[in-house]
Amino acid sequence: MQFDLIMGLAAAGIALGIMEGIRPGPLLTMVIRETLTGGWSAGARAAAAPIFTDGPLIVVSVLLSGWVAKQPTLLFMISVLGAGFLVWFGVDCFRIEPPDPDIGQQEVTGSFRRGVITNLLNPNVYVFWFLIGGPLMASAADEEPLAPVAYALSFLISIIIVKMSIAYFFDRTRGSLSPKAYRVALGICGFGMLAFASGFAYQAYELLPEAF
Repeated sequence: MQFDLIMGLAAAGIALGIMEGIRPGPLLTMVIRETLTGGWSAGARAAAAPIFTDGPLIVVSVLLSGWVAKQPTLLFMISVLGAGFLVWFGVDCFRIEPPDPDIGQQEVTGSFRRGVITNLLNPNVYVFWFLIGGPLMASAADEEPLAPVAYALSFLISIIIVKMSIAYFFDRTRGSLSPKAYRVALGICGFGMLAFASGFAYQAYELLPEAF
């Protein structure tokens, strides 16, 4: 058993998990949106999405990373679906009313489902695992079968903890937000989602000549 390789990939997984957790993206925007709407529990449920999105992709990417990288049509379809979904949720951010401080926090359901769908339709997730994470784990598996497991687990745990921590921060400041500040925060989330949707649409546009 090569402990140095296992620990090295585990450290890489933690570092990448922290960076991916902090880096602005559709899932982080969704986590903030759900936290502002339904509190930390809603944000935490959305933050847990990588368990059911990245988890299966980790296994599939090791086996199919080389094939997917050569399928522009598949990447094109993922980009188009992701752009449409983010536009829908981005617009929805501008329709949410500030909570009434006299009746307490709004009960929000479906946060985990929305987080899962957001991550499933995020092209960057597929690009990361099929073009970076998958090949890295596949090459390490030839030398030490436990190394990819250490990498995957450390990455998932790190990214979820970071996003839950961000949700906690927004939940702590949520109670002191005025209705105007609340609308501004949600508006920023809305514009963020629309910006990401534009990026995904442009990515689909670039893939168009290769896809068809």
